[in-house]
Amino acid sequence: MSTIRKRKIKIKWKNFLSFLLFIILLLFALIELVICIKKVVNSPKKEKVIIVEKKKNSLKEEKLNKLDNINKEIDYFNIKYIDRYISYKEKNTEIPNKQIIKNVNMNLDLEQYKDIKQAKNLNTEKILVNKYYYLDENYVPDNLELINTKYALSNMKLVNVAKNAFEEMASDAKKEKLNIVAMSTYRSYSYQVNLYNKYVKTDGKDAADTYSGRPGHSEHQTGLAVDVYNTKENYTNFEKTKEFDWMQEHAHEYGFILRFPKDKENETGYVYESWHYRYVGKDAAKYIKEHDISFEEYYATIIKDW
Repeated sequence: MSTIRKRKIKIKWKNFLSFLLFIILLLFALIELVICIKKVVNSPKKEKVIIVEKKKNSLKEEKLNKLDNINKEIDYFNIKYIDRYISYKEKNTEIPNKQIIKNVNMNLDLEQYKDIKQAKNLNTEKILVNKYYYLDENYVPDNLELINTKYALSNMKLVNVAKNAFEEMASDAKKEKLNIVAMSTYRSYSYQVNLYNKYVKTDGKDAADTYSGRPGHSEHQTGLAVDVYNTKENYTNFEKTKEFDWMQEHAHEYGFILRFPKDKENETGYVYESWHYRYVGKDAAKYIKEHDISFEEYYATIIKDW
């Protein structure tokens, strides 16, 4: 009886092993089947993605070709603006590609005071405020300080770094018997509301927009801009003074630029003002002077924080 039992046990054990092996092989087969199904299912998606990517790259290359691949020549090309570049070029076929890119970076393809953005780089020398970039009505720059009345009318304020630079510049000019006096510096949003409305009432809105910033768009609100005169001539005649000649030669050494130069009305959006200066820091001021560009051009090609 024991021999028969042993044989039965062996048979059962072999059957169990055979069954186990069958299950294992079945599992492997199922796994392979699942993998194959996934490959079949995913393959078209991947192919579609590749096709879409190829189409996108092809379209991108086509657009870059329209601009003669100018992106390879300059480091201020912004791929996000590629459609704007092309549209602007189609309307201005006589303008070179480099200038096309620069103009669009300055937003010259957009309507003034309509397509506006909030100013970036708040409380820094890099801040740009113009007809495309604005400050909200609550913005007051940090570290405003009164300018010494030896170099300014009463209650004139600038951000401390600009104030110190202005006082140093005015002091050095005095040593040469020149009188550079700050007559208009920081202006609040509410102050600009009254001033701009006054100009509109006097000269009309179109004329006022050529020489005065609308509220929130005035550089004076940054605390980095200063209008000057020499106490003898009216400020509008500052160009005729020795002080003007001296500033043309030396202002950049203190970090100041003539903010609205001649022949830059298209870039700045304002008529020439010989009395309006802006603190941008010594390095930027030196670069701007050496390359004879506006702050808008510097922002569009060097700062590139569009």
